[in-house]
Amino acid sequence: MTTYSALTTLTGEDAAYRLADDLEAVTPEPTGIGVFEVEDGSGLWEVGAYFLEAPDVAALAILETLHGAQPFTISEIPDQDWVSKVQRGLAPVAAGRFFVYGAHDADKVPQDAVALLIEAQMAFGTGHHGTTLGCLKALDALLEAGQKPANIADIGCGTAVLAMAAAKVLDGRVLASDIDPVAVEVAIANVAANGLQGRVDCYVATGFDSREINMRAPFDLIFGNILKGPLTALAPDMGHHAASGGHVILSGILNEQADDVVRVYQQNGFNLVDRASIVDWTTLTMCKN
Repeated sequence: MTTYSALTTLTGEDAAYRLADDLEAVTPEPTGIGVFEVEDGSGLWEVGAYFLEAPDVAALAILETLHGAQPFTISEIPDQDWVSKVQRGLAPVAAGRFFVYGAHDADKVPQDAVALLIEAQMAFGTGHHGTTLGCLKALDALLEAGQKPANIADIGCGTAVLAMAAAKVLDGRVLASDIDPVAVEVAIANVAANGLQGRVDCYVATGFDSREINMRAPFDLIFGNILKGPLTALAPDMGHHAASGGHVILSGILNEQADDVVRVYQQNGFNLVDRASIVDWTTLTMCKN
């Protein structure tokens, strides 16, 4: 069955969400609506709607005029098993001692690697993106430096690849949380696929707003692989929930945004330990002083 997408961009988060609200009232109704910041410093936001039948072009034109948005780009989406297609196209990834792979590449896992089985599903974090790869390398560097954090949290966990990496090489239990219930379902499935039940606990939570998170704090290591905006907003909570001498590994940060993130975290009690860039993305390792 052919489905349809309608995508546009406009300036400002509030304007984007107002447009998304109005899109819910068009006929035929969209089956899903997404709002995403364009992470290039332009201030633009992308609004996308998805339909089971061709959308009403005239209705979309009215909305783009009312909200000052760019003309909608309408595309047909062929009926394909996109998850399986993506899974087949993802090559294994090596990051220090860690090796991230899909089930179709199980025969390629090196004998001495810390293997992490991740299937590409509707959640972020397969290890291929520069942000996740950067976090895995940062964890590897901490381990090489002799750090052995015992209490660990992965905030905004996506597939839980980072939480599982920590659980595979360190003692104790790891907490993984995400604002998206679908991501948490994927995380739970990946934890089971890697035999880490009882080692990684997965919860739906917005930032640190969770009874389980607060009961387990303070943490010796916190992963925050999100985006600059949420990371900046979470800086005070990171400072509150990190143990003295504990570390945070932060990514989802464009290279040109890194200095701003460092400055905010320094204001909240952290010192910069390391920064590394992979293509457009920077990963920061910071220590609570």
